[in-house]
Amino acid sequence: MRDEIRDFLTSRRGRISPSDVGLRSFGPRQVQGLRREEVATLAGVSVEYYARIERGALAGVSEGVLVALAGALRLDDAEREHLHDLARAAAATQGLPRRSPARSPSLLRPGVVWLLDAMTGAAALAVNSRQDVLHANALGRALFAPLFEGAGSGGPAFPNVARFTYLDSAAREFYLDWPRMARECAAALRGHAGRDPFDPGIASLVGELTTRSPEFAAVWASHDVRFHRDVEKSLHHPIVGDLTLRYEQLEVAGEAGVHVFAYTAEPGSSSAAALARLADSVRTASR
Repeated sequence: MRDEIRDFLTSRRGRISPSDVGLRSFGPRQVQGLRREEVATLAGVSVEYYARIERGALAGVSEGVLVALAGALRLDDAEREHLHDLARAAAATQGLPRRSPARSPSLLRPGVVWLLDAMTGAAALAVNSRQDVLHANALGRALFAPLFEGAGSGGPAFPNVARFTYLDSAAREFYLDWPRMARECAAALRGHAGRDPFDPGIASLVGELTTRSPEFAAVWASHDVRFHRDVEKSLHHPIVGDLTLRYEQLEVAGEAGVHVFAYTAEPGSSSAAALARLADSVRTASR
């Protein structure tokens, strides 16, 4: 945990130049970005106190100091939440009061499955914090066919988005902007790891990807985090060709860490026509 805190804070201050925050720089600099004393000045804390924090002593740091550090380091919303998650996790390692995390499940309630199956105009997937696809409706399975085909037999119980993105060569053809998708995939996983650093499933997945994918290891080392919000994805489908879709993320109440991702296309667009053709093929196959 101390290493995680240190690496996150040093990576954030390393990307900010003194001129970005209105500070003058004199002479050669031995560090990239801001120095520790500059961060301490911007946050309004002593250099010694910030140095202890950056070395991993984040347990018990007040809300006010966390907010000040977030401002000094120019953290976005996802990074601010990640900093607070690290503080809560650090408190747990010190034996301070902490609510036990609700681990992301591997099975869905029947009602959630029925809901997804009832969605026929959108491709929908239910994904947990480890990026396992717990269920997909018929159009979702058809749209993400390379993901489900890549899972194969005898492997993990569920297709996993992160494994597919980094370990399956088909992902580089399926995602038209694979580098962006790969960064976003790792950043989302980093956020979940910060919220529950004691989840053995996430730790095992990160260890596997770090060992097997040099690209993942490099992106993971950047300590970037992000929120999933309404975003476009450009895909190359093996049957209907290229599509640009938007997705909405819906949190599933009572299922910790599980979200439904629903993919639709702009009405009247070529992507909407392609998605409709794919839906027609699904209905034909079911008949």
